[in-house]
Amino acid sequence: MRSTKTSLRERLTENLEFLGLKRMIEIYAEQVRAAGKEDLSHEAFLDRLITEEAAARFERLVKNRMAQARFPTTKTIDSFDFVHPKKIDRAQIQHLFTLAFVEEKANVLFLGNHGLGKTHLSLALGYEACQRGISTRFTTALDAINELTAAMADGSFVTALKRYTRPRVLILDEIGYLPVSREGVELLFQIITTRYETGSIILTTNRPFKQWGKLFGNDNSLAQAVVDRLIHHAEVVVLEGDSYRMKRGK
Repeated sequence: MRSTKTSLRERLTENLEFLGLKRMIEIYAEQVRAAGKEDLSHEAFLDRLITEEAAARFERLVKNRMAQARFPTTKTIDSFDFVHPKKIDRAQIQHLFTLAFVEEKANVLFLGNHGLGKTHLSLALGYEACQRGISTRFTTALDAINELTAAMADGSFVTALKRYTRPRVLILDEIGYLPVSREGVELLFQIITTRYETGSIILTTNRPFKQWGKLFGNDNSLAQAVVDRLIHHAEVVVLEGDSYRMKRGK
């Protein structure tokens, strides 16, 4: 016959497996011995187990958030060169990394010429959001338009649209680098309208808002509608200077 001690240990393991408490299974025996040596109270022992389990779960959550975000590369605020742009509000940038705008369901709009670090900062904000367990998705404007256009053709549009509307943070990169068809603008408008006051958009563009009508096929009304929803409840960050990549190439 199995001893009562062995039966208890096996029953505990089975119940922990059933509850999905993977970290507790890994450390239980070790922590039982440590609790005996340290003369821990039952409450302190339970707190130690739960703390370890919570930390392991959060680590897995962050890993999943990073995978789901689809970042093309990992960038952090620590690796950003604040010296290069001729104009940048460092205090404004640092405040953004509190992620208060996510709780407020507000947007962050990076404006400036290419090569100033707009995408770097947007990716760094996305990275910080993932580290805090916040659902995030990165896409270029063109990729989002192409995916939704294809989804309209094969009948999966609703599912595809949710990929851009469900995450709490959507990074929409490179608006303005290429002209957008009316159909493309309408798809972007649908993403932005659906997210309006329900989730945050981090957007990068090299074009002033007043030029968006020309960018969007001279449809000034639609461009204004897009801009209105973006800048309402938004932090606008302006970067000025010469391209970092062009400077390095000289």
